[in-house]
Amino acid sequence: MLRKLTPAAMPAPFAKYSHAVEVPAGSRLMFCSGQLGVGADGTVPDSAEAQADLCFAAIGHMLAEAGMDFSDIVRINAFVTDRAHMAGYMASRDRHVTNPPPASTLMIVSGFTRAEFKVEVEIVAARAA
Repeated sequence: MLRKLTPAAMPAPFAKYSHAVEVPAGSRLMFCSGQLGVGADGTVPDSAEAQADLCFAAIGHMLAEAGMDFSDIVRINAFVTDRAHMAGYMASRDRHVTNPPPASTLMIVSGFTRAEFKVEVEIVAARAA
């Protein structure tokens, strides 16, 4: 079982995430490549929130393929191309992560391979073997 840590001696997280996650020895690990907000038909929605929903949908498919689910996420690394996209990304993330939430980092970057991409999400997940 993952142990999600928010020590009382530290300030509370700024949003829905844990400061750290302890993974027990012998756990299976899954590392997910960064996912972009592209539909199965190749379309890219305009809003950051809709793109993030597609990122998390893809992550959900990979978790299921590994016999895992969103509660097994240890860490999320997310990237947005502007501060204006943070709220949409965070709304999507908060719908997909479980309580207690995983560790999470959100970074603002200058861009991705195509100009229409606003969000990219990668995760690490773990489940007892």
